[in-house]
Amino acid sequence: MIELEDFHEDILSKAMRGLGIGKNEMAQRLSVDKSKIEGIFSGESDENIIKAMAGELEMDSEKLLQSSRKEWSPAPVELSGLKQISSTYGDMIVNAYVIWDQITHKAWIFDTGTCSKPILAFIEEKKLTVDAIFLTHTHRDHIACLDDLRKETPYLKVYVHQLELFDRCEPIQEGFKYSMDSLSLVTKHTHGHSTGGMSYLVCGLAKPVAVVGDAIFAGSMGGGMVSYKDALRTNREKIMTLPDETILCPGHGPMTTVGEEKQYNPFFPEFQGLPGL
Repeated sequence: MIELEDFHEDILSKAMRGLGIGKNEMAQRLSVDKSKIEGIFSGESDENIIKAMAGELEMDSEKLLQSSRKEWSPAPVELSGLKQISSTYGDMIVNAYVIWDQITHKAWIFDTGTCSKPILAFIEEKKLTVDAIFLTHTHRDHIACLDDLRKETPYLKVYVHQLELFDRCEPIQEGFKYSMDSLSLVTKHTHGHSTGGMSYLVCGLAKPVAVVGDAIFAGSMGGGMVSYKDALRTNREKIMTLPDETILCPGHGPMTTVGEEKQYNPFFPEFQGLPGL
């Protein structure tokens, strides 16, 4: 099982960076010594400090405490026609996805990760024919082996948001639609982590699927490397409004669902979760 990408120290760091609040300022706001704040970022779990920091950062304190206690990870996702394939990038784990029609065995690849071998091996094992490659964004860890895949599948089109267009790719924007046998997808521009961040909403499997790249992680989000404000807004408007059963396929960490993120993601305090989750 893939571990969570972020815990409380990572979540707090992303929120503080996004809001432009440093450790000194946070210590002053809470009237505590800076060492208390530094301790949190070293993995300490002083719950009073964590709750106070959550309040300053407009986050859900109870969800953040669940993260600090390591009380939650999303339920394992098993869906016919969907495969998560992970590879390493330094000390990170990065995800690619294969989604396919179970009758025709035609497939789409979403992102590539850093090693094409497990993707190609899975395609061969399942006797799939790849129809197209879709990129959520062009940060190096997500496209590192794209050229290797192109060598094996030289006639495939590769789709990417027009704001991150590069050589031999097809430019697309929000609202782009694409169909293949029983499957269809539509794009949402979920920017903020990157300028051309794209989420792909896929219909045709037993449950709806959204390949979200680094827009949202299980219990966290990719962070606003370009704009924290935009990252939060587009996540709220374009991902958290999807049906609760929607499976979210993030660029790092395990798969999750919209319903679980409503209950456990501290970046979204307005959602209280669903009974029984």
